Amino acid sequence: MKHLVNCLGLIVFILTGFANAYNTPDPAAAKIIANQVCAACHGADGNSTLLANPKIAGQHAEYILKQLHNFASSGTKKPEEIRNNPVMAAMVASLSESDMKNLAAYFSSQKPAPGMATNKELVLKGKKIYRGGIAQTGIPACSSCHSPNGAGIPAQYPRLAGQHTAYTLAQLKAFRSGERANDVNKKMRTIASRMTDKELEAVAEYIAAMK
Repeated sequence: MKHLVNCLGLIVFILTGFANAYNTPDPAAAKIIANQVCAACHGADGNSTLLANPKIAGQHAEYILKQLHNFASSGTKKPEEIRNNPVMAAMVASLSESDMKNLAAYFSSQKPAPGMATNKELVLKGKKIYRGGIAQTGIPACSSCHSPNGAGIPAQYPRLAGQHTAYTLAQLKAFRSGERANDVNKKMRTIASRMTDKELEAVAEYIAAMK
Protein backbone atom coordinates (compact mmCIF):
# COMPACT_ATOMS: atom_id res chain seq x y z
CA MET A 1 0.00 0.00 0.00
CA LYS A 2 2.80 2.39 0.94
CA HIS A 3 4.55 1.58 -2.35
CA LEU A 4 1.34 2.38 -4.28
CA VAL A 5 0.95 5.70 -2.49
CA ASN A 6 4.56 6.60 -3.28
CA CYS A 7 4.06 5.71 -6.95
CA LEU A 8 0.90 7.79 -7.15
CA GLY A 9 2.74 10.69 -5.52
CA LEU A 10 5.53 10.40 -8.08
CA ILE A 11 3.05 10.34 -10.96
CA VAL A 12 1.29 13.45 -9.65
CA PHE A 13 4.66 15.20 -9.26
CA ILE A 14 5.67 14.34 -12.84
CA LEU A 15 2.31 15.38 -14.30
CA THR A 16 2.41 18.64 -12.36
CA GLY A 17 5.86 19.31 -13.74
CA PHE A 18 4.65 18.69 -17.28
CA ALA A 19 1.64 20.96 -16.72
CA ASN A 20 3.79 23.76 -15.34
CA ALA A 21 6.24 23.43 -18.21
CA TYR A 22 3.39 23.53 -20.71
CA ASN A 23 1.84 26.62 -19.13
CA THR A 24 5.10 28.53 -18.82
CA PRO A 25 5.19 31.27 -21.48
CA ASP A 26 7.83 30.84 -24.18
CA PRO A 27 8.95 34.25 -25.52
CA ALA A 28 11.06 32.65 -28.25
CA ALA A 29 8.03 30.83 -29.63
CA ALA A 30 6.26 34.17 -30.12
CA LYS A 31 8.97 35.72 -32.29
CA ILE A 32 7.56 34.35 -35.54
CA ILE A 33 4.08 35.65 -34.73
CA ALA A 34 5.55 38.99 -33.65
CA ASN A 35 7.33 39.33 -36.98
CA GLN A 36 4.43 38.17 -39.13
CA VAL A 37 1.44 39.65 -37.29
CA CYS A 38 2.52 42.42 -34.92
CA ALA A 39 5.55 44.06 -36.54
CA ALA A 40 3.69 46.17 -39.11
CA CYS A 41 1.93 48.18 -36.40
CA HIS A 42 4.07 47.76 -33.28
CA GLY A 43 7.53 46.99 -34.65
CA ALA A 44 9.15 43.56 -34.42
CA ASP A 45 10.48 44.39 -30.95
CA GLY A 46 7.40 46.28 -29.78
CA ASN A 47 8.89 49.75 -30.33
CA SER A 48 6.29 51.18 -32.67
CA THR A 49 7.40 54.10 -34.83
CA LEU A 50 3.80 54.91 -35.74
CA LEU A 51 2.59 57.59 -33.33
CA ALA A 52 -0.98 56.30 -33.27
CA ASN A 53 0.11 52.79 -32.31
CA PRO A 54 1.45 52.05 -28.83
CA LYS A 55 4.93 50.96 -27.91
CA ILE A 56 4.53 47.63 -26.13
CA ALA A 57 8.20 46.79 -25.59
CA GLY A 58 8.84 46.44 -21.86
CA GLN A 59 5.14 46.54 -21.03
CA HIS A 60 4.06 44.23 -18.21
CA ALA A 61 3.17 40.79 -19.56
CA GLU A 62 0.03 40.66 -17.41
CA TYR A 63 -1.22 43.93 -18.89
CA ILE A 64 -0.51 42.86 -22.47
CA LEU A 65 -2.30 39.56 -21.92
CA LYS A 66 -5.34 41.35 -20.46
CA GLN A 67 -5.55 43.67 -23.45
CA LEU A 68 -5.32 40.75 -25.90
CA HIS A 69 -8.13 39.00 -24.03
CA ASN A 70 -10.20 42.20 -24.07
CA PHE A 71 -9.67 42.72 -27.80
CA ALA A 72 -10.84 39.14 -28.37
CA SER A 73 -13.92 39.49 -26.17
CA SER A 74 -17.43 39.32 -27.55
CA GLY A 75 -20.35 41.52 -26.57
CA THR A 76 -21.52 38.90 -24.11
CA LYS A 77 -18.85 39.87 -21.59
CA LYS A 78 -18.80 42.67 -19.05
CA PRO A 79 -17.84 46.15 -20.37
CA GLU A 80 -14.60 46.12 -18.37
CA GLU A 81 -13.60 42.93 -20.22
CA ILE A 82 -14.09 44.37 -23.70
CA ARG A 83 -11.87 46.69 -25.71
CA ASN A 84 -13.44 47.57 -29.04
CA ASN A 85 -10.92 47.77 -31.86
CA PRO A 86 -11.77 46.06 -35.18
CA VAL A 87 -8.13 45.89 -36.29
CA MET A 88 -6.89 44.28 -33.08
CA ALA A 89 -9.93 42.00 -32.91
CA ALA A 90 -8.98 40.65 -36.33
CA MET A 91 -5.33 40.26 -35.29
CA VAL A 92 -6.08 38.22 -32.17
CA ALA A 93 -8.87 36.12 -33.70
CA SER A 94 -6.48 33.37 -34.75
CA LEU A 95 -4.33 33.42 -31.62
CA SER A 96 -4.55 30.63 -29.07
CA GLU A 97 -4.26 31.25 -25.33
CA SER A 98 -0.71 29.93 -25.52
CA ASP A 99 0.08 32.34 -28.38
CA MET A 100 -1.20 35.26 -26.33
CA LYS A 101 0.83 34.31 -23.27
CA ASN A 102 3.95 33.84 -25.39
CA LEU A 103 3.49 37.21 -27.10
CA ALA A 104 2.93 38.94 -23.78
CA ALA A 105 6.13 37.42 -22.41
CA TYR A 106 8.06 38.24 -25.61
CA PHE A 107 7.15 41.93 -25.79
CA SER A 108 7.54 42.33 -22.04
CA SER A 109 11.13 41.13 -22.37
CA GLN A 110 12.03 43.68 -25.06
CA LYS A 111 13.86 46.90 -24.25
CA PRO A 112 11.64 49.98 -24.65
CA ALA A 113 13.00 52.80 -26.79
CA PRO A 114 12.98 56.32 -25.28
CA GLY A 115 10.10 58.60 -26.16
CA MET A 116 10.17 62.15 -27.40
CA ALA A 117 8.20 65.25 -26.43
CA THR A 118 8.11 68.43 -28.50
CA ASN A 119 6.37 70.99 -26.28
CA LYS A 120 8.42 71.99 -23.22
CA GLU A 121 5.62 74.11 -21.77
CA LEU A 122 3.20 71.19 -21.86
CA VAL A 123 5.82 68.86 -20.42
CA LEU A 124 6.21 71.11 -17.37
CA LYS A 125 2.45 71.35 -16.89
CA GLY A 126 2.05 67.61 -17.36
CA LYS A 127 4.81 66.93 -14.86
CA LYS A 128 2.92 68.83 -12.15
CA ILE A 129 -0.28 66.89 -12.83
CA TYR A 130 1.47 63.52 -13.12
CA ARG A 131 3.35 63.98 -9.85
CA GLY A 132 0.90 66.05 -7.81
CA GLY A 133 -2.53 65.73 -9.40
CA ILE A 134 -5.02 68.62 -9.41
CA ALA A 135 -6.50 69.14 -5.97
CA GLN A 136 -9.21 71.59 -7.09
CA THR A 137 -10.89 69.02 -9.34
CA GLY A 138 -10.04 65.89 -7.39
CA ILE A 139 -7.48 64.56 -9.84
CA PRO A 140 -5.00 62.22 -8.09
CA ALA A 141 -1.33 62.10 -9.05
CA CYS A 142 -0.77 59.69 -11.95
CA SER A 143 2.38 58.55 -10.16
CA SER A 144 0.30 57.00 -7.37
CA CYS A 145 -0.71 54.17 -9.72
CA HIS A 146 1.83 54.29 -12.54
CA SER A 147 4.84 55.03 -10.28
CA PRO A 148 6.96 58.21 -10.28
CA ASN A 149 9.12 57.03 -13.19
CA GLY A 150 6.23 55.70 -15.27
CA ALA A 151 7.19 52.06 -14.81
CA GLY A 152 3.72 51.11 -13.59
CA ILE A 153 2.92 48.23 -11.26
CA PRO A 154 2.92 44.70 -12.75
CA ALA A 155 -0.49 43.03 -12.97
CA GLN A 156 -2.22 46.24 -11.89
CA TYR A 157 -1.18 49.35 -13.79
CA PRO A 158 0.66 49.60 -17.13
CA ARG A 159 4.04 51.06 -17.89
CA LEU A 160 3.66 54.54 -19.42
CA ALA A 161 7.14 56.06 -19.71
CA GLY A 162 8.12 56.99 -23.26
CA GLN A 163 4.73 56.21 -24.80
CA HIS A 164 3.76 58.22 -27.90
CA THR A 165 1.90 61.43 -27.03
CA ALA A 166 -0.73 60.84 -29.73
CA TYR A 167 -1.53 57.33 -28.51
CA THR A 168 -1.71 58.27 -24.81
CA LEU A 169 -3.90 61.27 -25.56
CA ALA A 170 -6.25 59.16 -27.70
CA GLN A 171 -6.65 56.62 -24.90
CA LEU A 172 -7.27 59.29 -22.26
CA LYS A 173 -9.98 60.81 -24.44
CA ALA A 174 -11.45 57.36 -25.07
CA PHE A 175 -11.66 56.76 -21.32
CA ARG A 176 -13.23 60.18 -20.85
CA SER A 177 -15.93 59.56 -23.44
CA GLY A 178 -16.55 56.01 -22.26
CA GLU A 179 -15.54 54.61 -25.64
CA ARG A 180 -12.92 52.62 -23.78
CA ALA A 181 -14.22 50.99 -20.61
CA ASN A 182 -11.79 48.18 -19.76
CA ASP A 183 -10.24 50.02 -16.81
CA VAL A 184 -10.51 48.58 -13.30
CA ASN A 185 -13.33 50.06 -11.18
CA LYS A 186 -13.86 52.88 -13.71
CA LYS A 187 -10.77 54.58 -12.31
CA MET A 188 -9.42 55.98 -15.59
CA ARG A 189 -12.89 56.95 -16.83
CA THR A 190 -13.56 58.86 -13.62
CA ILE A 191 -10.21 60.67 -13.63
CA ALA A 192 -10.26 61.55 -17.34
CA SER A 193 -13.84 62.84 -17.10
CA ARG A 194 -12.62 65.60 -14.76
CA MET A 195 -9.79 66.75 -17.02
CA THR A 196 -9.75 69.33 -19.81
CA ASP A 197 -8.29 68.69 -23.25
CA LYS A 198 -5.23 70.77 -22.39
CA GLU A 199 -4.65 68.86 -19.14
CA LEU A 200 -4.90 65.52 -20.94
CA GLU A 201 -2.52 66.74 -23.62
CA ALA A 202 -0.04 67.96 -21.00
CA VAL A 203 0.00 64.62 -19.19
CA ALA A 204 0.43 62.75 -22.48
CA GLU A 205 3.32 65.00 -23.48
CA TYR A 206 5.05 64.54 -20.12
CA ILE A 207 4.66 60.77 -20.34
CA ALA A 208 6.35 60.81 -23.75
CA ALA A 209 9.28 62.67 -22.22
CA MET A 210 9.74 60.25 -19.32
CA LYS A 211 12.78 57.99 -19.38
